Amino acid sequence: MRSPREGTSKGTPPSGFASFRANPNRLLDVVLDTLDSAKAEDVVTIDIKGKTSIGDQMVVASGRSQRHVGAVADHLIRKLKDEGFGRARVEGLPHCDWVLIDAGDVIVHIFRPEVREFYNLEKMWSADRPMERMVV
Repeated sequence: MRSPREGTSKGTPPSGFASFRANPNRLLDVVLDTLDSAKAEDVVTIDIKGKTSIGDQMVVASGRSQRHVGAVADHLIRKLKDEGFGRARVEGLPHCDWVLIDAGDVIVHIFRPEVREFYNLEKMWSADRPMERMVV
């Protein structure tokens, strides 16, 4: 059995980053359980398979304040590493208005409520592609 730190046949991730393609269902479960235990609010999962190559699932959640957003993000980053998924790529931690955690097949966005409302990712990513609307 391959260790989570080894690369895949599709290419080796950068040093220190794990391949998250091994078990995407387990990864999603870890993300959702961790967000729940960190008291993230309004957690929404969006299936993005076939809409983009960046991942299979997008998870959008809110924190009550910048401090809460940062704490939720830190908790999730640590949990991913502890569960053997390695280090996720992270953007936005210094300001904590919006933190993006790229965990491979699962992309996580943690927002302050006002920022989440402004960007409205759920509406954008939940919309059907133009080809899907035309299929009868």
